[in-house]
Amino acid sequence: MSEAKIRVIQVKSGIGFTQKQRSTLRGLGLRGIRHSATVEDTPAVRGMIAKVVHLVRVEE
Repeated sequence: MSEAKIRVIQVKSGIGFTQKQRSTLRGLGLRGIRHSATVEDTPAVRGMIAKVVHLVRVEE
């Protein structure tokens, strides 16, 4: 059984935010504004998204 996937799109730069938040963006596979990554919908990934919700957009 495959996990559900979600698409995460970076809409704001990580510059000016903490190193932890920039690292979280990299951990989600995002490299810059308008870059997107498809990740598995797990509680761990949802927690990462919650930490940088002001920098990303999520598509189910």
